Amino acid sequence: MVLESRQQKVVVIDNYDSFTFNLVQMFMQYQMDIKVYRSDQVLLEDIEVQSPDYIVISPGPKNPAYSGVSIPLIQSFFQRIPILGVCLGMQCIGEIFGGKTVRASLPVHGKTSKIHHNARHIFQGIPSPFSAARYHSLMTQFDDSILEITATSEDGVIMGLSHPEYPLHGVQFHPESFLTEYGFTLIENFLRLGPFKTPNRITGKKYDQIPGNQC
Repeated sequence: MVLESRQQKVVVIDNYDSFTFNLVQMFMQYQMDIKVYRSDQVLLEDIEVQSPDYIVISPGPKNPAYSGVSIPLIQSFFQRIPILGVCLGMQCIGEIFGGKTVRASLPVHGKTSKIHHNARHIFQGIPSPFSAARYHSLMTQFDDSILEITATSEDGVIMGLSHPEYPLHGVQFHPESFLTEYGFTLIENFLRLGPFKTPNRITGKKYDQIPGNQC
């Protein structure tokens, strides 16, 4: 109760993707204290001093090798606070735990797929399957990993990853897209993994500015 008496802090790492602001807008609807940083224009210690409650790693047009601070940030924080990686963000999580980012046999951009999932953690209360938007030409592959594959597409591509012990989660699809069903349910499930146990979405307001700092 004490923790929820203050604004919850979320740091969003922007990997130069046009969808980043859409993600930010989703979190703004929960009246959170949001800081957005370009992945190659912020240092790990800059994030440390923010003492965030949550971290979100955005999509991006390249691969994890070009994700700036994203991978070291995940490595530093995943045992402490909830982290959500979206698209490229999920690929970064995969690479940390032994996965490989490879070219998909069939690039998918702006199309929906049926997502089958395990109904746990960020997928609680979401029907399986549900429709979600995909925008990617790369995908994550594993020979072996501690990570759990929590969701897959109808064509067998990994669509969700989770750490079995810590609140580290990734999705290959885009929860912020209007083509994705239950996007806000997924975000609220993510928020409940941290101190924000009763997220209350404020609707009917236009969000046209990002509060806090943007590098």
